[in-house]
Amino acid sequence: MGHKIIRGFSALLATAIVMASAGSVCSADELEDKIAQMQNEEQQTQDMISNLEKQTKATKDSINLLQEQKKAAQSNVNELNEQSAELRNEIEGYTGKLDALDGEIEKAENEMSKVSAQIVSLNDELNDMRELLKEKQMLLGKRIKNVYEKGGSKGMIVSILEARSFTDMLTRYEYANAMMRYDKQKIAECMELEKELVAKIEEVEEKEAELDAYQDDLDDKYSELEDLTEEVQGKLDVTNSSISAEKGKLRDFDAKLVQLDKTMKSLESQTASAQAQLAKQVAERLSMRKEDTSGAYSASGSELEWLAATIQAEAGGESYTGKLAVGSVIMNRVKSSAFPNDIKSVITQNMQFASYRSGKVELIIANGPNSTCVSAAQEVLGGARVGDYLFFMTKYYADYYGIREYTMIGNHAFFYKWETGAKKTEDKPAEETQPAEETAPPDDPDPEEESHEEDEEDDDEDDDEESDDDEE
Repeated sequence: MGHKIIRGFSALLATAIVMASAGSVCSADELEDKIAQMQNEEQQTQDMISNLEKQTKATKDSINLLQEQKKAAQSNVNELNEQSAELRNEIEGYTGKLDALDGEIEKAENEMSKVSAQIVSLNDELNDMRELLKEKQMLLGKRIKNVYEKGGSKGMIVSILEARSFTDMLTRYEYANAMMRYDKQKIAECMELEKELVAKIEEVEEKEAELDAYQDDLDDKYSELEDLTEEVQGKLDVTNSSISAEKGKLRDFDAKLVQLDKTMKSLESQTASAQAQLAKQVAERLSMRKEDTSGAYSASGSELEWLAATIQAEAGGESYTGKLAVGSVIMNRVKSSAFPNDIKSVITQNMQFASYRSGKVELIIANGPNSTCVSAAQEVLGGARVGDYLFFMTKYYADYYGIREYTMIGNHAFFYKWETGAKKTEDKPAEETQPAEETAPPDDPDPEEESHEEDEEDDDEDDDEESDDDEE
């Protein structure tokens, strides 16, 4: 939008320049005073435009800086979102491991409960066995005591000898031995069973110790995973907090960019108004006395290169006269007080030469302009002119915008005054129709608007195609 507003400056300036030099006739001194006053007013307006351009540049710089900062913040948000997703996945992994450990711990606790119950049962059985052993030992002790109270082994012998018969004696003897063997056997069995129970208890207690150690190991792993989960959760909280902060920055950047966009539009509007005012002031002054734009110009090597490159960019496929005509327009502008007073400033002036805006001129400079265009540039700098033209465009657009008087040189229409009649809109292709606010193109229309570009041939072929008889 800003470029379209600025583009209107050329049209306003051109239209203003062709204002009839009407008004009252004044003396030479009064004319000089009037012109000096008008130039002073122009300078004030130009200073205003320069100040607005500085503000515009500062605003553009601020916008670019904010856009870079916004881009960096968005990049941070993207990276933090990826980091957050990774941390969430890590927490989910730890949670899965904790769930698995919960199952193992529960299983170990169940096993521990079974072993503990088995130990209790074995201990109860061992206690019962020890009670039985104690009882049998008491019974055996009582019998032995009874035997000794009756005379010990003598008493037992006496008892045997007192048998009424030999058979009765044998019976008593066998009975006594059987009782002794039985008591000894039962005591031995109890003692063996006690040993077995003690061994089994020791085995179960060893298993209990292993389970206890395993459970302790599971508890340690669980605690470690809980600590890791808590650590990762802390990182996730910090990451999410950073994401919120970066998103807050993005909102701030957007708000500031909206405000700067409003400021830019305001500056563009003020600049357009100031340019329109300057165009009117310059045109009024030029209408009072036509300037002499003839004469030589002492150019530096760099200026010669810029002039030759622009001639090549604009008229590379034109005749030598066409090349001189383009150079004449540039030098007429340099000599005119309505344009910048050096070659590069004229060529790079806002919205004037499409070949410069497209980068074509600087590309030719990088490769070096051809010798023919250099020669044309040197002639123009030496004072050669093909008319006093200040403007040129293709014939198509000259007719479209209704330029009243122009001279055709090759494919370009050259003119000094921007005097227009009715526009020829009936033949304009639909795809080339410009917005309504663009009432006039820049001196050299945009590349997509130039119907003559297909006639521009490779620079190496220029010299073979030149002729000096194309000027009308």
